[in-house]
Amino acid sequence: MDLRQGIGLRKLGMTPDEFQQDLLSNLYYRRGTTVESASARDAYETLSQTVRDRLAERRARTAAAHYASNPRWVYYLSAEYLLGAQLEQNLLYSGTGELAAEAVKALGFSLEDVEDLDVEPGLGNGGLGRLAACLVDSMATRDIPAVGYGIRYDLGIFRQSIAEDGQTEHPDDWAFQGNPWEFPAPDDRQTVGFYGHTEPLPGSPARKRWVPGEIVLGEPSHMLVPGFGTETVNIIRLWKAHASEASFDLTSFSAGQYAEAVQEAVRAENISKVLYPDDSTELGRELRLKQQYFLVSCSLRDIIRRFRLRNEGWDTFADKTVIQLNDTHPTIAIPELMRLLVDEYELDWDAAWQITRKTFAYTCHTLLPEALETWPVRMFEKLLPRHLEIVYLINMLFLREVEARFPGDHDRLRRMSIIQEEPDRRVRMAHLAVVGTEAVNGVAELHSKLLRETVLDDFAELWPAKFQNVTNGVSPRRFMRIANPRLADLITEGLGDDGWIRDLDRLAELEPLADDASFLERWWAIKRANKVDLAAGDPDSLTDVMIKRFHEYKRQQLKLLHVITQYHRIREDPGGDWVPRTVLFAGKAAPAYHAAKDIIHLIATVGARIAADPVVSPYLKVVFPSNYNVSLAERIIPAADLSEQISLAGKEASGTGNMKLALNGAVTIGTLDGANIEIRARVGAENFFLFGMDAYQAAQTRLDGYDPRRHYDQDAELRAAVDALTSGVFGDVGHRVAGSLLGRDEYLTLADYRSYIQCQDDVEVAWRDQARWTRMSVLNTALSGFFSSDRTVADYAARIWRVSAVPVPRED
Repeated sequence: MDLRQGIGLRKLGMTPDEFQQDLLSNLYYRRGTTVESASARDAYETLSQTVRDRLAERRARTAAAHYASNPRWVYYLSAEYLLGAQLEQNLLYSGTGELAAEAVKALGFSLEDVEDLDVEPGLGNGGLGRLAACLVDSMATRDIPAVGYGIRYDLGIFRQSIAEDGQTEHPDDWAFQGNPWEFPAPDDRQTVGFYGHTEPLPGSPARKRWVPGEIVLGEPSHMLVPGFGTETVNIIRLWKAHASEASFDLTSFSAGQYAEAVQEAVRAENISKVLYPDDSTELGRELRLKQQYFLVSCSLRDIIRRFRLRNEGWDTFADKTVIQLNDTHPTIAIPELMRLLVDEYELDWDAAWQITRKTFAYTCHTLLPEALETWPVRMFEKLLPRHLEIVYLINMLFLREVEARFPGDHDRLRRMSIIQEEPDRRVRMAHLAVVGTEAVNGVAELHSKLLRETVLDDFAELWPAKFQNVTNGVSPRRFMRIANPRLADLITEGLGDDGWIRDLDRLAELEPLADDASFLERWWAIKRANKVDLAAGDPDSLTDVMIKRFHEYKRQQLKLLHVITQYHRIREDPGGDWVPRTVLFAGKAAPAYHAAKDIIHLIATVGARIAADPVVSPYLKVVFPSNYNVSLAERIIPAADLSEQISLAGKEASGTGNMKLALNGAVTIGTLDGANIEIRARVGAENFFLFGMDAYQAAQTRLDGYDPRRHYDQDAELRAAVDALTSGVFGDVGHRVAGSLLGRDEYLTLADYRSYIQCQDDVEVAWRDQARWTRMSVLNTALSGFFSSDRTVADYAARIWRVSAVPVPRED
């Protein structure tokens, strides 16, 4: 019997009786309870296991197909995966939605009640993690052999509550009651070292022995990643930190020193305790670096293990393996692979370096200098002494290459060095990522252009062919079919079938329907129904949405100035013909990012004042639902009329929220930043509200000596809005935000204010014409098919990964 072919597996049935029988078996034999005593939690766990079993069956056939073909694999290294709730998606991808509804009804529950118990895995924060989730979804949908690697965080980022005094953070114990979608694999543990010293080894002077001072174990589990409309099921492998077996100090425990007895275990387990621990302290920064090395050390050993299942020697490693670094967090993988190849597998340096450079590719997700990670050399040397030696050698050989190309250009050598010398010595991780990879890509056309022209311009001049663009995309399954079923059904009716869910370019076939009065009326009714479901305000009001991580460059403060201006206008003319508007903010600020938390606090304060004003509140409402996550986004996005994408041009790498909102028929108001440019180019300038400076004008404004007070002095409405902040009405937080705007205004908020206000006036003119607005909404959806993560993955596969699909045969 060939077990690799899955011969002997019992095929799980897809009839109602077979599905229900399997669910009952799981209830009795896995959950250990009966129909008579089953709780809603029992129903959820057993339904999840029953659905998971069907995906696991596909997973077994996927593994067999991959083993037989021995393809080139994509390994995606990411610090974050913002997956969203799993049950509804897995019901869709396994085709078991109707079977599940009938089966849980027999237990006395509704499917909706059971789905409400499904908790989002706390493995991500914002756009970086959501993009990773979309890409692994699309890799499976396109039959690309792939594994995502990440950390199995115990507590996720944090659970947020919003009150009038702003944001409060609480632990996000997402897996408190377990995670039925997870397969633990404790027998595949990896050993990870930290601290210690290095010793010479005989033979090549490049080889060393690293003697770690601390050992941590990485225990994997994996979650299934099914493709839609295909048999492929890939995996995400997640690592959890454990102390070594000898970590418990029985002597200390017996002496009553209970904390001391477990301190080694606590220190080890802290590595995977929380996503992005607060790095405002030295210990917090060291823990972040530990997290990053823990992820790559475990993952690379696992990648090598997988390679050796079908291959021998190292000459084909780069032909069979491509490792995508999702931003700078996993960049330590470059010196770690070199350490493994040179020190443990005894390859010579040049051969190891050639393999390493051909294996890795790097996606840069930022233009902000502070987001291009650097680590103090002192900390790096203490925590990873062997890796710093390898980085030094990589840097020395790289600088020789630069010197040969640009002889005598010492300033260029200083700029390009992986080691920053002043004002303090630091390891530049983005430089290491560029030097040690075969391809570097940005995530939108403007972003990639600015990377080549500004942030990484020296490297682009040295290696122009290395730099590419791959514009981000989002999953139409998650953010249209699941999030907006009413609209998905109307699109399917309009197109005649649901093939668009896998081929989003087909949305363009909706374009003629933008002139069909009956279709527009149904479209408008669906948007209104979604607003009723959201229950954030008057469903007939303009629902104005700004949902994203809080950061000053994203300029939530500019939106707030517009709200205050609108408040003043209504107060001054209470009998005016005002367009009712519901302004919805959602998002989290990093716990140590006090300026961003001040903006949240101020929004809550302004919103409460507006709600208490009987003159203004019938026309203007500010809503801030707490704990923004994928599930909340799935409720907000289908209800949005206006999408706020108002970052300072040249600061947002791409954005994916802008794509989700446009695909669901929201009209964008935005700057020429990130993927806004590509959205506007595709949906048409007449279906996009553009304001503000472009990236080059913004840069020139700074060079010319920007003075925010000049705009304050010259614009009466702006002055009134800022004065409201300093008047004391909104407390000390108003003073702090106003002080930042009038003082440095780093992101040119006041400079773009007047253009933004005028553009918002244009929005209201368009909104008053329901037919015009609805047509704009339809065309945003119809012409945004490019922004599918399926297309993004196809671009990566063809131009960077050079991988082919491996279809999994269907069972008869």
